Amino acid sequence: MRSITATVIVEGPGIEAEQLWHDRSRWASWIDGFGGLSKLEGEWPLAGARRVWTMRVGSPTASRGLIAERVSSYAAGDGQVLTFEDERVTGVQRVRFETDGVRTRISVTMELATKTSLAPARKWWLRRQLRGALNRSLARFSYELAAERDR
Repeated sequence: MRSITATVIVEGPGIEAEQLWHDRSRWASWIDGFGGLSKLEGEWPLAGARRVWTMRVGSPTASRGLIAERVSSYAAGDGQVLTFEDERVTGVQRVRFETDGVRTRISVTMELATKTSLAPARKWWLRRQLRGALNRSLARFSYELAAERDR
């Protein structure tokens, strides 16, 4: 299956964006469909850390159910790579932070594979749903970061 990418440019240095991105007390405010954290093991966002979270009932991607993620690599100031699995897909998600000290470009790329064979139209629909979720998450994240900077 082809990868999915979403990007946003936010006002603020990369360190501020990255700190908010990894602040577990704020995930529910910007991760699309975040219903709750079921488990957090290790030191997030460091390699080897694991989180399991649930989708909020009624969200567009609620059929994902439980989502398990494990950090594969993390480089402060650059980004994070994690593997993920839910009821329908497995994959790798890469988050990159590129900054000039004033603005930060955040790019999220998901490479995924379905657990069962799907018709091309169903794959297209699944990618469309996940791309929409990434775009909504990044939009909400930009609002959260702007609100944080206004405090």
